[in-house]
Amino acid sequence: MSQRRPRYPDSHRSLRPEQNLYTMKKMAETTSESPRAETPTSDYFKYKTPLTSRYASVAMANNFGDMKKFSTWRQLWVWLAKAEKMLGLDITDEQIREMEENIKNIDFERAAEEEKRVRHDVMAHVHTFAACCPKAAPIIHLGATSAYVGDNTDLIIMRDAFEILLPKLARCIQRFAVFADEHKFLPCLAYTHLQPAQLTTVGKRACIWVQDLLMDLRNIGRAKDDLRFRGVKGTTGTQASFLALFDGQEEKVEILDKLVTEMAGFKQYFLICGQTYTRKVDIDCLSALASLGASVHKICTDIRLLASFKELEEPFEKEQIGSSAMPYKRNPMRSERCCSLARHLMCLIQDPLMTASVQWMERTLDDSANRRICLAEAFLTADILLGTLQNISEGLVVYPKVIEKRLKQELPFMATENIIIAMVKAGANRQECHEQIRVLAQAAGMVVKQQGGDNDLVERIKSSQYFAPIHSQIHRIMDPSTFIGRAPQQVTKFIQTEVTPALQPFASKLEGISELEL
Repeated sequence: MSQRRPRYPDSHRSLRPEQNLYTMKKMAETTSESPRAETPTSDYFKYKTPLTSRYASVAMANNFGDMKKFSTWRQLWVWLAKAEKMLGLDITDEQIREMEENIKNIDFERAAEEEKRVRHDVMAHVHTFAACCPKAAPIIHLGATSAYVGDNTDLIIMRDAFEILLPKLARCIQRFAVFADEHKFLPCLAYTHLQPAQLTTVGKRACIWVQDLLMDLRNIGRAKDDLRFRGVKGTTGTQASFLALFDGQEEKVEILDKLVTEMAGFKQYFLICGQTYTRKVDIDCLSALASLGASVHKICTDIRLLASFKELEEPFEKEQIGSSAMPYKRNPMRSERCCSLARHLMCLIQDPLMTASVQWMERTLDDSANRRICLAEAFLTADILLGTLQNISEGLVVYPKVIEKRLKQELPFMATENIIIAMVKAGANRQECHEQIRVLAQAAGMVVKQQGGDNDLVERIKSSQYFAPIHSQIHRIMDPSTFIGRAPQQVTKFIQTEVTPALQPFASKLEGISELEL
């Protein structure tokens, strides 16, 4: 008979029943020979997300910081106690005052030790809060479940994050609108398929950017306004624990929910939820942010392309270096950064989509770790994009002479239809005129493509006896301003009817210049 192999390697065969590989590993980590014991503890050795350490605003970084999160937990416990007291539970003013005085008196080291011990973040902070509020300790978290503080805090933080983003987005819209109005008469090449098409104006193109951002302003504002408080619902959303607290008085349970919701500054709360609020809320919020990411990526890609054509340039500092090897370079690094981070933002929508799809029954905890990452990163990334985009919009440089030179290379081809129309009005046959100008245009095209020369189609037309009837009109026909249609008027009407009303709610928040440290 073959000998049965041991379950573990020989080195572990002598373990006592209460020991296992996990406990042996923990014991090894405490020895002086342990690699962990020799690991440097300085912050410079630890990974830090670039979102907070390099790019994001202080306001948004603080909004997702530990102090905001855990002090909001404590505030929620205060609101719950206040509402429960108002409805007749045996809670004293002294207990509530003690809690209020210690909302930000958080011993984070103690909380971390408690969490190691109990393996539960909410209970760790309940114990930590109770330690500095001994009189209130018996009533902290009374009737509540972890989702009461966890979910409601997430909703408060997202609401506050939207409040940070919206004025920044409004400022970007306002800056680009001013830019559009200033350059609404400046003709430039328009592109379809990134090939020269008919003309537009620099200002009209900027309005295309603004229109997308206005849609983002609407979407983000709607996502913020649609947020509803989870409220006071208990472990599986049935409010059973609160019904027990109030001896079956359903009216008091409903009032409790309403009171805490109002204290938190929300107009509505969910009537139905499981243990958590539906994770489709996260989808709605991150969808709006991902859509913003697409807008910023498109805008900054346009700017990068125009910078390559030397028609437009983002701000460039006096001592800024474009390349370590090529001193002449003026890379559009702000726009490149926006495109880079916008890709990250657009990808984050996958997280809440998948999370919502696998929330078994009343909830499963595999949402927790994922949401800790994706929610914060989405808002932080959006914050960075808007701060950078505002900086770009406040320092865009236009080079009209370059635009004119590039326009002249293509305008003769675009003017052929106008020339044919002028000839027909002078009595020529349309088909015959079309053939005459086709031959000249093909020859001019060969000069451009094969010889690298300038487009000489206008000179060829002026030299052709066939086109003599309109020689005196050529200058007028070739005026770029006659090719831009209603672009200037469209810009003016768009700003008056769509941009100005949308910015009105943010009128007091449009001041301030965006300066980038990096």
